[in-house]
Amino acid sequence: MRIAMIGQKGIPAIYGGVERHVHDLAIHLAKNHEVYVYSRKWYSNSQDQKFEGVNIIHTPTIHTKHLDAIINTFTSTIHALFQKYDIIHYHGVGPSLLSWLPRVFAPKTKVVTTFHSIDRYHQKWNFFAKLILRLGEKTACTFAHKTIAVSESIKQYCLNEFNKNVTYIPNGVNEKTTEIFENKLNQFHLQKNNYLVMVSRLVPHKGAHILIEAFQKLKSENKDNENIQKLKLAIVGGSAYTDTYIKKLHLQASNVNDIVFTDFQSGKTLEELYANSLALIHPSLNEGLPITVLQAMSYEMPTLVSTISEHLELIKNPKMLFKENDAEALKKCLYEFLNLSEEERNKMGQENKQTIHKNYSWDVIVPQIEALYKKLIK
Repeated sequence: MRIAMIGQKGIPAIYGGVERHVHDLAIHLAKNHEVYVYSRKWYSNSQDQKFEGVNIIHTPTIHTKHLDAIINTFTSTIHALFQKYDIIHYHGVGPSLLSWLPRVFAPKTKVVTTFHSIDRYHQKWNFFAKLILRLGEKTACTFAHKTIAVSESIKQYCLNEFNKNVTYIPNGVNEKTTEIFENKLNQFHLQKNNYLVMVSRLVPHKGAHILIEAFQKLKSENKDNENIQKLKLAIVGGSAYTDTYIKKLHLQASNVNDIVFTDFQSGKTLEELYANSLALIHPSLNEGLPITVLQAMSYEMPTLVSTISEHLELIKNPKMLFKENDAEALKKCLYEFLNLSEEERNKMGQENKQTIHKNYSWDVIVPQIEALYKKLIK
């Protein structure tokens, strides 16, 4: 099959859950199919036209907060109309606004849309942008031959809001089989098993400010606890047109020396930051199905997450859950976690690893997506 991916910022993935999803999916599909990923030059800062068997097509955009995605989706779609693809796969509800174009102008091509998250809930968007994203949700459930939801809660949302019975296929993750070292931790003044990590774009709905508040409370209320006083917090991520918010985070964290901002990281550095931490903390207020949590689980790490429905699909152990948007609840969860035995914490990580192997490995997910494609083009 000739398969095109449109809507992601680019490949290889540097940051972003959708980008990581497309990166991994495209590489797996490229083993048996011709895969073309449309990319924005500013994202990867590369002119490469091939990556691990995947064809990269750079198309123009206007790199601003409100125009970048839709302009790049438009130029990518116009190019794709003339390529005789079997499948054009849109990623995200914003890009799906233009999914009607191949339905009209390339009727032999089948259109698939993946509904990754309810983007209009994100605090960074103004009223008009949220209105457009709401329309994008409608188009994602209307114009595609098949719509994929990455979580059960999004599937139910599509049924409730648009009376559309979409296909549930969750995000996947590569199972980690190679040894991870700790060579790159020194640049951040971190030591193995002596820090907690959050990996995320730094936007308000991801909740970094809640984690910082909880971490500060944990430190100030346990001054006689040597292990807690030595503990550090690594916040791995950067701006998504949210520079003002990031300045507030740095100001909020300024009275605690043990909070490290690393900016976006990828490759071996990101792997080491995941694998050598005590636990991933994910205080998000809104998600699709968080790939950062899946990745941490694949490293056999404990993952402490807020009690939003998408997290509850992944994490069942109550010791790894805390009430969303509640710094006091997160502080309590951190304290109780840090007082568990090493054996108990290891067991949490083992549970997570088993969950990935059973339900979220790409070896499980890719055949489901291939089957959906093949059924469409029969």
